[in-house]
Amino acid sequence: MKKWEIAAVLGLILAVVLGNFGSFAQKLNDLHHSVLRLHILANSDSEEDQHLKLLVRDALLEQSENLFYGCETLDEMKARAVEEQETIRLIAQQTLEENGCSDKVTVQLVQMEFDERTYDEITMPAGAYDAVRILIGAAEGHNWWCVMYPPLCLPAAGEPEAYFDEETAAILEAPEQFTVKFKCVELWQALQAYWKEKPRQP
Repeated sequence: MKKWEIAAVLGLILAVVLGNFGSFAQKLNDLHHSVLRLHILANSDSEEDQHLKLLVRDALLEQSENLFYGCETLDEMKARAVEEQETIRLIAQQTLEENGCSDKVTVQLVQMEFDERTYDEITMPAGAYDAVRILIGAAEGHNWWCVMYPPLCLPAAGEPEAYFDEETAAILEAPEQFTVKFKCVELWQALQAYWKEKPRQP
């Protein structure tokens, strides 16, 4: 990143969001750390593999209330996901086998980077999120995702307003209002990464 680019980034941040840039960046950080996502990757992009992915999705969502019964916090949800990891795998594996597929299933609880994604009426900003990740076979196909906690995609799903404050709910439901702020956060993070990686002068 050149000096003029750094100056442009700083100038944009100062000119557009002076006074609330820090609070908005913190709001995004809080969002990233208050969500558990479900991420299912198909074996491939063939029509059959994509169909099998959706069958696995349906089976897991159908069993979600039993799997996560009584979980009221993110920590409880993540702990239960670890406890039920093998059960989740068996549900997915059995669904494949019942439909004539011998692909192996792997289940992980990971933190991973997501691009901006839209699910129904909700748009999740790009960033690192905790996720229950279901890998089918080679896991080289398009994925399906949703938000497990708060339960925005589970059978007992609610509206974002039930789980987030007004500004965070607005970020999820109308992200176009915050396009410039998102860009400033992205540029600021790139600048921070640049300074971390820049060799120190002796």
